Amino acid sequence: MAYKIKFTPAADRQFAKLIPERKRAISDALMRLAENPRHHGVIKLSGEHDLYRVRVGNYRVIFQIEDDVLYVVVVKIGHRKEIYKS
Repeated sequence: MAYKIKFTPAADRQFAKLIPERKRAISDALMRLAENPRHHGVIKLSGEHDLYRVRVGNYRVIFQIEDDVLYVVVVKIGHRKEIYKS
């Protein structure tokens, strides 16, 4: 069973601002998440309820997994230095 990828409006804007090479790398990572959202390399964020992250170079994709409706909801995309602020 494959999961569907959904973006929050903020994550959609963040993705749109990326350069094409980075978009391609993040898209590949999202395809792997659609196949198995808990694969090796996915880490549960401590202190956060139901938030996970996957590393794509110096960038991080923060997401939620909704098993009941088979969605991976991308919450934030950003550089590792700035993604965890706020």
